[in-house]
Amino acid sequence: MAKPAKDIRNRAEKLRELIEYHRGLYHTHDAPEISDTAYDSLIKELEDIEAAYSELRTPDSPTQRVGGAPLPEFIKVTHKVPQWSFNDAFDEGEIRAFDERVKKFIKAELGTIEAPTYTCELKIDGLKIVLEYEKGVLVRAATRGDGLVGEDVTQNVRTIAAVPLRLTKPVDLIVEGEVWMSKKNLAKLNAEREKKGEPLFANARNVAAGSIRQLDPKIAAARRLDNFVYDIARIAPGAASAAAGKMPVTQGAELELIADLGFKVNPHHRHVDSIDGVITYWKEWQKKAPKEDYLIDGVVIKVDERRFQDALGYTGKAPRWGIAFKFPAEQVTTVLEDIIFQVGRTGVITPVAVLRPVLVAGSTVSRATLHNEDEIKRLDVRLGDTVVLQKAGDVIPDIVRVVSELRPRRSKAFVFPTHIPECGGDGRIERVPGQAAHRCVVRDSLALLERRLRYFASKAALDIDGCGPAVIDALIDAGLVTTYADIFTLKKGDLLALPRFGEKSADNLLVSIDKARETTLARLVTGLSIDHVGEETAHLIADHFKTMDAVRAAAAKPDSRERFEAIEGVGPVVADSIVRWLADKTHAKMLDRLLREVRIQKAVAHTGGPLSGLTFVLTGTLPTLERADAEEMIRDAGGSVSSSVSRNTSYVLAGENPGSKIEKARTLGVKVIGEEEFKKLLG
Repeated sequence: MAKPAKDIRNRAEKLRELIEYHRGLYHTHDAPEISDTAYDSLIKELEDIEAAYSELRTPDSPTQRVGGAPLPEFIKVTHKVPQWSFNDAFDEGEIRAFDERVKKFIKAELGTIEAPTYTCELKIDGLKIVLEYEKGVLVRAATRGDGLVGEDVTQNVRTIAAVPLRLTKPVDLIVEGEVWMSKKNLAKLNAEREKKGEPLFANARNVAAGSIRQLDPKIAAARRLDNFVYDIARIAPGAASAAAGKMPVTQGAELELIADLGFKVNPHHRHVDSIDGVITYWKEWQKKAPKEDYLIDGVVIKVDERRFQDALGYTGKAPRWGIAFKFPAEQVTTVLEDIIFQVGRTGVITPVAVLRPVLVAGSTVSRATLHNEDEIKRLDVRLGDTVVLQKAGDVIPDIVRVVSELRPRRSKAFVFPTHIPECGGDGRIERVPGQAAHRCVVRDSLALLERRLRYFASKAALDIDGCGPAVIDALIDAGLVTTYADIFTLKKGDLLALPRFGEKSADNLLVSIDKARETTLARLVTGLSIDHVGEETAHLIADHFKTMDAVRAAAAKPDSRERFEAIEGVGPVVADSIVRWLADKTHAKMLDRLLREVRIQKAVAHTGGPLSGLTFVLTGTLPTLERADAEEMIRDAGGSVSSSVSRNTSYVLAGENPGSKIEKARTLGVKVIGEEEFKKLLG
């Protein structure tokens, strides 16, 4: 097998990082940014790469694991039975390939050519729940979590009427099912929230997941959640089954037993004799699914015979005897009426399609990002075109293609502008060298000013409580603020003249502003909105130079770029951006004014601490500590933090979903530790 090219390796690494980011949003925080189908496509691409180049399949790859880390607010539960997730199929070819794999495996393991039959079940789009019963009484309910450890949500699940608190027989068992909210209840809930002026929920799946993770069970009870149970994970020998506690001999019989014990089972499961019957069921439910009162995003196919299931067993992350057969992504058509441009805080231009409003995935959409000039050219999208939208998030979908057959006569290819008024000055824009993005040439427009000042006051930078976007905009509109320093010159009389400001709110804001006068070098550098310099890079710069005077002095040296590149984690693009920003006379004057208003805390050298002289690299999500908190603890204890692993690294502190850093650590012989061992080092 040929070795993968460098670009393929890079693609696999970026896919792993992106998948883990969205997995955390979806499974841990219930705040997805992309749709399930978009997420599935990322997984599929990575699986294809790893199938072609097995050496790229790492133990920490998202294709080798399931679920997400538990939230710290709930007691953690180690599952007595590992919680698997199913692999996915998206078309007839993939489901027939699954059937062939099953038959070949059965023949190889059991020496029989007997064909398996299948049970088809609806795939409910909710939150997986694991229910444990002792002598027929509910003792624990837990989320799936990362497959090994979940969250104890018993008190919330007890509020769901469909979940029996006591079974019809005194059996010890663990079952798996799905918690969901009906579409009708979601509509009622949103109607109530609309009356109260509260934001509406986007879909029933997020409400169900969020309700189960509420600390107050009364909230979960008020949401009127529901539940289906579909699998027995473990059953103790005894009274429940006719086979003296053994698992039923078929999946169909298992569903019957589940129902007999008092659980709610989805009634639409079907036994079929062949994979053709599976495909018929899948096609049938694509049409029928929208008519049900719960969300359905596909069907689950399971080998019906238990003896075949036992022979097939599991891979590292999924059962071989089952697969999720997903429905095609939801698509709609609408008309592109205009293309407008948004200006980001660093001057980057994003083209946005203005659409004739259309309902997609349960919400009305009138905007879609077009990303950049190259994407517009690839699609050949033009004003007046009919376009196909595919769900790619809860709010903004992707434009998949243009329906050229419906294109208006005399339509012209869209020409990317050379000037945008929001950029200020003469409005000129330019393409960023080596990138697909465009940005403003002159970056002092009102739109940019608003974005920069909003970011400066945000939690990521100066963290001025009560100085949100609406307040910043009001200050700009009143002519009170045009630079960062102006925020610190505000008086009570200035604020009282603004809309919705009273004595108390004005006093509170002034207290917050005064508190923000004393800040760290890292926060200040973050707030300056220097191109390519975010929070992490700002910390690297602050740790290296300690003072703003030292930063400015380095930028003024003939070898300025080399001085910044010498910082581990700062590359040539970032170094060039910093030097250019500091060399700008307008920026220099603005910074001088700002430094007269704020006090940068003196960098404290923590010597003699338990971590003195040690260098740490952090990777993954720690069980209880935020990364920023762990880094602060390291520095306070005399240690230092680096962004990359080298022979000078003392320890790699690894949590959930560690990236490639952990492999490099093992290659270099650097010790990898977890949170508990880290706390022991701290004493």
